[in-house]
Amino acid sequence: MMKSHRRFKELGSIFVASCGAFLLSACVSLGSKAPISLLTLSSDAAVSPGASKIGMPKDALVILVPEVPRKLDTNRVPVQVDAGNIAYLKNSVWADKPAILFQQLIAETVSAKNGTLILSEVETSGKAEHFLSGQLVEFGIDSAAMEAIVIFDAVKISKGKPVEKRRFQVREAVAQIEPGDAGAALNSSANKIAAEIANWLAAN
Repeated sequence: MMKSHRRFKELGSIFVASCGAFLLSACVSLGSKAPISLLTLSSDAAVSPGASKIGMPKDALVILVPEVPRKLDTNRVPVQVDAGNIAYLKNSVWADKPAILFQQLIAETVSAKNGTLILSEVETSGKAEHFLSGQLVEFGIDSAAMEAIVIFDAVKISKGKPVEKRRFQVREAVAQIEPGDAGAALNSSANKIAAEIANWLAAN
């Protein structure tokens, strides 16, 4: 009887251990396959903690989500293989769509560098008079040139003033076409453009 009881406990322990291993394997990759890299953009010019800005809604700047071509309307990183072919970078995705990440980066950079009050259209209750919009034309890797490339056609709109459009472009070398290098180069390129946009807005 004692032997049967002991055997039952041993089987129970094995069952619990097996269940634990199964649950762990469901959450954590234990194989040799590399996990997917989750890429994002981070601003080099961050707003200081506790910083505040006060202004009228009509004086705030609304930064709209850029329009994008179809190849950028995805969480994946496009790689221009040649003039007529596009692939996507393996084992990597953006944390959000590039247009949204780029909008957030510009907002953070302009707010930090220029001290601008930036609000959404909802927050201005439809009273906004100053907008920054545009199209994110390129945001990926040129494999032939081994470069990250970011092209943004910015459009500045202020009530009572002519509309102004300007193209911003940055290319940055990548040592390898892989998630780490690609993500770092695109983040650096995006930050350079965001800083140029901040200077452009401050000069007007």
